[in-house]
Amino acid sequence: MAAPVDTPRPHHQDARNPVLPGFHPDPSVCRVGEDYYLVTSSFEYFPGLPLHHSRDLVHWRPIGHAVDRPEQLALDGVRPSGGLYAASLHHIGGRFRLVCTLVDGVRRSGTFLLTADDPAGRWSDPVWLPEAPGFDPSLFVDDDGSTHLLGTRQTHRDGRTEIWLRAVDLDRGVLTGEEHVLFRGALVGARWAEGPHLYRHGGYYHLVVAEGGTEHDHAVTVARSTRLTGPYENNPRNPVLTHRHLGLGHPVTGAGHADLVRTPAGDWYALLLASRPYGGGGHANLGRETFLARVAWEDGWPVFNPGSGRLEEATRVALPPHPWPAADPVDHFDAPALGPEWNLLRTPRAAFHSLAERPGHLRLRLLPQTLAEHDTPAFVGRRQQHRDFTAEALLDFDPAAPGEQAGLAAFYDPGHHVRLLVDRDAAGGRLARLTVREGGRDTVRAERPLPAGPVRLAVTARGQDYTFACGPADGAAAALGTVDGRILSSRHAGGFTGTYVGLYATAPHPTTTRADFDLFRYASL
Repeated sequence: MAAPVDTPRPHHQDARNPVLPGFHPDPSVCRVGEDYYLVTSSFEYFPGLPLHHSRDLVHWRPIGHAVDRPEQLALDGVRPSGGLYAASLHHIGGRFRLVCTLVDGVRRSGTFLLTADDPAGRWSDPVWLPEAPGFDPSLFVDDDGSTHLLGTRQTHRDGRTEIWLRAVDLDRGVLTGEEHVLFRGALVGARWAEGPHLYRHGGYYHLVVAEGGTEHDHAVTVARSTRLTGPYENNPRNPVLTHRHLGLGHPVTGAGHADLVRTPAGDWYALLLASRPYGGGGHANLGRETFLARVAWEDGWPVFNPGSGRLEEATRVALPPHPWPAADPVDHFDAPALGPEWNLLRTPRAAFHSLAERPGHLRLRLLPQTLAEHDTPAFVGRRQQHRDFTAEALLDFDPAAPGEQAGLAAFYDPGHHVRLLVDRDAAGGRLARLTVREGGRDTVRAERPLPAGPVRLAVTARGQDYTFACGPADGAAAALGTVDGRILSSRHAGGFTGTYVGLYATAPHPTTTRADFDLFRYASL
C-alpha cells in the first residue's frame, strides 16, 4: 500500500478586508522573522494600545495591550477621543520599541517610549521625550545603525503641519543632534500631513505620510530622497492611495495612514485605516478599521494595489494561510481575568469589577460615575465589529432603591449612547428602562416591569436599527424599542473612535448592591 502523500499547503490566499474589523485605527506593523505584530490607537480606553499577532498578515489574534497598568500613565479625565493617539511599533536591538503620544492628558501629555522583550508580555513604564513636539511619532533605523525619531507638529491653526526628524538614543531615552524638517505635505495647501514612516528601498529614503485629515479626504502620499535629511522629492503621482475622489457614497471611505512591511520573500504590503459607512450619510459606527493592501515598486515609487489603486474587498497575499482558533462568541466569565477584547473607560484607580467574588460571573460595583462624564464609570465594553450583530447578557441584579441601575449599553461617547438598564421603581418593583442620550440630553424611550429573578438583556443591530430587548433569563427577550444607531457614529457625534457594546452599573448614592452578569454573548448576523 502506497504511503499517503502530503498535500502542500497553498502559498497564496485572499485576505478579506478589513483584516481587523471594528475600531482599530492608525495601524503600525513590524516583522520579526516570520511573525508580524500590529498596534492600533485606543484614545481614552483602558487597557490601551491593543496589540495583535499574525503569521500571514491576514489572520490576527489579540495578544494584549502595551498600556495595561494604571501606574504606567494617566488617562484620568481625558476628553473623548483624547488620550493615546497613533503609536508606532518597531523591533530594534533585539527589543520591541513603541513610541506614542498622550494627547490632552489631565496630568501629563506628550510623546513617550515603551519597551518590551515580548510584545505579549509586560511593557515598561513610559520614558517621556519632552523635546519631541507634536504627535504621531515613528522610529527609523538607518543602514549605519543610527536611530531617528520622526514626528508631526502643527504650524498653522488651519491644520497645516510639518514632518520633522531628529536622532534619538533609545537606551537613554533622549533626543540628540540637530532637528530637520523633512516635508510639509504633497499638495498645495496640504492639511494634516501626519503619521510619517520612513523606509529604505532602491537607494532612496521613502517617506510615507497620511494627508488630508482622517475623514473622507484622507490619503496616502509619498516623498523620497537620497539623503536622510532631505530634500525630499514629491511623488508626481500623489496621492498614491485615496478614496476621496470616489464620492461620499462609496462603501469604503477615508483610506489612509499606511505602514509598510516586507515579507521574508521580499513582497511588500501596507496596513492602513479606512471606514465602512452604512445607513446613508456617511455614518461609520464601526469606526476606522484596519485594511490590507499590496504594494509594488515601479520607477522607484510604491504603487498601492496595482491595477486598481484603491482598497479591495479581497487582497491577494503571497503567504501560506495561518488562521488562529476562532474566538468563543460567549464569555462565561470563568477565566481569572477579562479577555483582551474587553476595555474600560480611562484609567481605573479602584477596582470596580471582579471575576472572583462570584465565580462564573462578572460582578460590577455600582459607582456614582456615569457614562455621561469624562470619568471611569463601572463599564466593561467591547468593540462593535459588524454592521449586523446581536449581543446579550444575563443579569442577576436586585436594586435596593430607585437610581440603582445595571444593564447593557451601546456607547459612543458621553453625549451619545443608549442604555438598557434595570432599576427599582417608586412602588418597589423592578423595571427595564431604555434611555437614549443624544447631544448630551437623555430621553426615556420605553419602560417595562420585570418579574423577580435574573433577566436577559439584548441588542440586535441590523444596519442602523438597534433593537433592544429584555425578559426573564430562562426565556426569550421581547423587544422594548428600536433606536436610530446613527447617533453612535463620528459623523454625528464627532471624534475618532467607534461604537462599544458592554455592561454597566451605577448608583447616585453609596450602596452595597452589586450587579452580577452570568454571561455575555456577541455574534455577527
